[in-house]
Amino acid sequence: MVTPRREAVNTVGFIDNYCQHYYSIFEDVRHFEAFKYLHLGILSEIPQKSLPKIAKTVGLKSSQSLHHFLRDAQWDTKKLRQMRLWLTRILIGEREIILCVDETGDKKKGKATEYVTRQYIGNLGKTENGIVSVNAYGVVDGITDPLLFQIFKPKNRLKPGDKYKSKPQIAIDMIQESKEWGFKIKLVLADSLYGESGDVISCIEKLQMMFIVAIRSNHGVLIPPGSRKRDNRWKAYQQKLSHRPTETRYLREIIFGKRHRRRYYQISKTNNPDPTGEESWYIMTNLSVDLSPNVAELYSLLNWIEYGFKQVKNELGWADFRLTDYKSIERWWEIIFSAYLLVSIQAASFQFSPQSSPTSTSLVPDSSDSNISQHSQHPDWESGTTWKSALNNLRLIIQPYIFYCLIQSWLQVFNIPGMKHCFLKLIHFMNDFRASPVSFSIAS
Repeated sequence: MVTPRREAVNTVGFIDNYCQHYYSIFEDVRHFEAFKYLHLGILSEIPQKSLPKIAKTVGLKSSQSLHHFLRDAQWDTKKLRQMRLWLTRILIGEREIILCVDETGDKKKGKATEYVTRQYIGNLGKTENGIVSVNAYGVVDGITDPLLFQIFKPKNRLKPGDKYKSKPQIAIDMIQESKEWGFKIKLVLADSLYGESGDVISCIEKLQMMFIVAIRSNHGVLIPPGSRKRDNRWKAYQQKLSHRPTETRYLREIIFGKRHRRRYYQISKTNNPDPTGEESWYIMTNLSVDLSPNVAELYSLLNWIEYGFKQVKNELGWADFRLTDYKSIERWWEIIFSAYLLVSIQAASFQFSPQSSPTSTSLVPDSSDSNISQHSQHPDWESGTTWKSALNNLRLIIQPYIFYCLIQSWLQVFNIPGMKHCFLKLIHFMNDFRASPVSFSIAS
């Protein structure tokens, strides 16, 4: 006789509804509960997302079950990634994305953690002992959706069976995989490590995509004998900056002989930059020259993504793992990307306007599906439509559940009539929160 599978413990409504899409991946209901608890803890306001702190925050007696879930439990990380990308594909629909390819690294002590070694960490701008991954994100209507990541495996830390791949080779894999998933990529953005890789550029062009990539000031360009390089006049434009006033920037095209498919630009904070200074940078693109003012605006998205992912890393605990084997780290990062997507889904819903026309399979609701009006009366509710404002609002929604988890032990010491009932009623109100529908059917 087969024992029926018990129902999973409920957490907060919008988290439970989102996580339900991954239910079939976990044969053991306890693993599915750990999956939900991790999402709850990752979205919480605790500054460091260590497993003991997450366990305490979500009401678990110890972090042992969470640690077992990441290190030893039998579930397929690849299937989790596939479901997340399928949900992302549904969220984006037929809209075009800007694909950003970047790397991120974090300092790590010692060498007990797999693939940690002394290496250049781009976001720190220096060589440190640490771990590095290459990441790909899609940007649609100002909202960033996480797509793919791959660990960079340094040659001196390869394990038996590993195959060395450079960061540009990893980037090529992710660009191709993003295309295979059916994302409509209108533009690829990348920094100079990838922009100066002939293989990366050839891959992008072979897939018939547009690109804007950074190049170094000493980047070499072949020109026919007798041709010369010329610099066009500076054009001023207004650069929008995150959390800062708009600044005037300057752009000029650099032409090597005749104009070709690939074009080169210099961007500067002044119209007379110091050639040896850091006030200007260079980019290469295959966009039309008629779009030159937009080239700089579009390329600035890459800096915006770098800033945004740094913020996401800090908020969701990308580097807070206390794990040493990469299988467990990969699982942690995949769940971070899943929580990242959950916030992006809600951010897209907060951004929604009645003039939009989502399809029946979209995760973005029509106006009748949204009931956030009462919840938005909280004095700390943010009316913005950014990813961070969405996260802050979701943190308000999960507060009653988390506070109840933290206070339960005291309620066992001091029996205060009605207090438990009032907490549960408030949690019930939070479970009614529906910024985006997640009830569409999942294809088998």
